Amino acid sequence: MLYILYIRFIFYSGVSMSTQMIVRIEPELKKKVNTLAKAEGKTTSEIVRELLEDYVRNRDIGVYINDLWGRVGKKLASRNIGPLDIEQAIKDVRGRK
Repeated sequence: MLYILYIRFIFYSGVSMSTQMIVRIEPELKKKVNTLAKAEGKTTSEIVRELLEDYVRNRDIGVYINDLWGRVGKKLASRNIGPLDIEQAIKDVRGRK
Protein backbone atom coordinates (compact mmCIF):
# COMPACT_ATOMS: atom_id res chain seq x y z
CA MET A 1 0.00 0.00 0.00
CA LEU A 2 1.07 3.52 -0.69
CA TYR A 3 -0.12 6.39 1.47
CA ILE A 4 0.44 9.94 0.44
CA LEU A 5 0.32 12.55 3.16
CA TYR A 6 -0.43 16.07 2.04
CA ILE A 7 0.19 18.98 4.36
CA ARG A 8 -0.47 22.52 3.21
CA PHE A 9 2.35 24.84 4.22
CA ILE A 10 1.75 28.54 4.53
CA PHE A 11 4.62 30.92 5.14
CA TYR A 12 4.05 33.84 7.51
CA SER A 13 6.93 36.12 8.49
CA GLY A 14 9.38 33.43 7.41
CA VAL A 15 7.71 30.76 9.56
CA SER A 16 6.05 27.71 8.06
CA MET A 17 2.42 27.33 9.13
CA SER A 18 0.98 23.86 8.71
CA THR A 19 -2.26 23.92 10.65
CA GLN A 20 -5.56 25.73 10.53
CA MET A 21 -8.15 26.62 13.13
CA ILE A 22 -11.81 27.12 12.39
CA VAL A 23 -13.56 29.59 14.67
CA ARG A 24 -17.23 30.51 14.58
CA ILE A 25 -18.03 34.18 15.16
CA GLU A 26 -20.95 36.48 14.56
CA PRO A 27 -21.12 37.95 11.03
CA GLU A 28 -21.02 41.51 12.36
CA LEU A 29 -17.82 40.82 14.32
CA LYS A 30 -16.22 39.26 11.24
CA LYS A 31 -17.12 42.31 9.19
CA LYS A 32 -15.63 44.68 11.79
CA VAL A 33 -12.42 42.64 12.09
CA ASN A 34 -12.02 42.55 8.31
CA THR A 35 -12.52 46.33 8.10
CA LEU A 36 -10.03 47.04 10.89
CA ALA A 37 -7.48 44.60 9.48
CA LYS A 38 -7.64 46.27 6.06
CA ALA A 39 -7.22 49.67 7.69
CA GLU A 40 -4.00 48.39 9.29
CA GLY A 41 -2.83 46.77 6.05
CA LYS A 42 -3.10 43.28 7.54
CA THR A 43 -5.09 40.16 6.81
CA THR A 44 -7.70 38.84 9.19
CA SER A 45 -5.47 35.83 9.78
CA GLU A 46 -2.61 38.09 10.85
CA ILE A 47 -4.87 39.85 13.36
CA VAL A 48 -6.12 36.55 14.80
CA ARG A 49 -2.56 35.17 15.01
CA GLU A 50 -1.41 38.30 16.86
CA LEU A 51 -4.32 38.07 19.29
CA LEU A 52 -3.70 34.37 19.97
CA GLU A 53 0.04 34.94 20.42
CA ASP A 54 -0.67 37.76 22.91
CA TYR A 55 -3.20 35.57 24.74
CA VAL A 56 -0.71 32.73 25.16
CA ARG A 57 2.18 35.06 25.99
CA ASN A 58 0.14 36.71 28.77
CA ARG A 59 -0.89 33.40 30.31
CA ASP A 60 2.10 31.09 29.77
CA ILE A 61 4.45 31.40 32.75
CA GLY A 62 7.31 29.82 30.78
CA VAL A 63 7.07 32.51 28.11
CA TYR A 64 6.89 35.16 30.83
CA ILE A 65 10.02 33.82 32.55
CA ASN A 66 11.93 33.59 29.25
CA ASP A 67 10.96 37.17 28.47
CA LEU A 68 12.03 38.24 31.96
CA TRP A 69 15.44 36.56 31.55
CA GLY A 70 15.80 38.27 28.18
CA ARG A 71 15.10 41.68 29.70
CA VAL A 72 17.46 41.05 32.62
CA GLY A 73 20.17 39.91 30.21
CA LYS A 74 19.80 43.03 28.06
CA LYS A 75 19.94 45.29 31.10
CA LEU A 76 23.07 43.56 32.40
CA ALA A 77 24.71 43.71 28.96
CA SER A 78 23.93 47.42 28.66
CA ARG A 79 25.83 47.94 31.94
CA ASN A 80 28.74 45.77 30.74
CA ILE A 81 28.06 43.17 33.42
CA GLY A 82 29.11 39.68 32.37
CA PRO A 83 29.00 36.15 33.81
CA LEU A 84 32.17 36.61 35.84
CA ASP A 85 30.76 39.76 37.45
CA ILE A 86 27.60 37.87 38.40
CA GLU A 87 29.58 34.96 39.87
CA GLN A 88 31.63 37.40 41.96
CA ALA A 89 28.48 39.19 43.19
CA ILE A 90 26.98 35.84 44.26
CA LYS A 91 30.20 34.90 46.11
CA ASP A 92 30.24 38.31 47.82
CA VAL A 93 26.63 37.99 48.99
CA ARG A 94 27.05 34.41 50.18
CA GLY A 95 30.23 35.37 52.04
CA ARG A 96 28.37 38.00 54.10
CA LYS A 97 26.19 35.43 55.88
